Amino acid sequence: MSYRISPLWWPILAAGAPILAPWLAVQAKKFRDGEKQAAARNAARLRTAKPLALPELKKFDLTVVVEHRAAEGFVGAAAVSYLLRTAGGAMLMDVGFGPEGPALRDNAARLGIGANDWNALFVSHLHPDHMGGMTAARQRAIRLPSALTPANPIPCYSPAPCAAPEMNVEEVTEPRTLRNGLGSSGPLARMLCFEGLTEEQAVVAKLKNKGLVVIMGCGHPTVEVVLQMTRRLSDAPVYAVIGGLHLPIAESRWKKAGLQLQQLAGTGKPWWRKIDDRDLDAAIRALRESGAKRLLLSAHDTCDYALKRIADSVSAQVDVLTAGVTYSL
Repeated sequence: MSYRISPLWWPILAAGAPILAPWLAVQAKKFRDGEKQAAARNAARLRTAKPLALPELKKFDLTVVVEHRAAEGFVGAAAVSYLLRTAGGAMLMDVGFGPEGPALRDNAARLGIGANDWNALFVSHLHPDHMGGMTAARQRAIRLPSALTPANPIPCYSPAPCAAPEMNVEEVTEPRTLRNGLGSSGPLARMLCFEGLTEEQAVVAKLKNKGLVVIMGCGHPTVEVVLQMTRRLSDAPVYAVIGGLHLPIAESRWKKAGLQLQQLAGTGKPWWRKIDDRDLDAAIRALRESGAKRLLLSAHDTCDYALKRIADSVSAQVDVLTAGVTYSL
């Protein structure tokens, strides 16, 4: 049995109950208020969303730079960075833990990816494992290793205000087209216990003779809500769903000092409720109903149990994204 908080912590938590109890009560109220705010934001965004003029792409490659699973010779990390290539150019999606770990720097070098090999940065959301580390999150400033820092300013598409040295930040406030024939879902909200209201955007692309590709960083708003927005942006069928679903049902990839961090924060559940099979069932139902032919799923925030259940429950071809591998759609 996997505990979100190791039993070794329980005596300490019991001793601190007189202080923790009032604080947790405040957190519970904040969470409930935030849930209502996130639901209202998303309802308004879905109601007002208009179709995007997405071009039909003949070429679309996704190279996994940082992921939990890694090919031989590559560094794995519970973080995300993908390079999206089309005939129009390449866009880097998320930067993992940036300079705070070796994964982004070493894997990019091994793949032959440098600062001049992409012409835009897409940040799915402002969490440490996507924007460049803990310092980046505290400062709300994207951080890259020096070898990947652009020499000339390029667009940085963010779903919320932030800084990005050497880049021109463009805050994405609604669905829009981006460089290289790609689009953004616009920000979608989710209240996360201990982390607050979080805005996350997904990449949307249209492949010629195939349909839509949807790429998520963590999937905090839930894949159900992201796919609802996708249907508002285009009447083309969904061909592929890619990225994170944030379903650490059995365990967290990110653990520290006896704490299952991804089960405690980021699930969209209050602190007294654990993410469980009901959440997984809802995601599986949405993926089935989408009609997607391919699922390329991230293991950085979804456990092996959930990945296997998804693979066993859908008719789509399912792959688990692996650092060092290029997927051609």
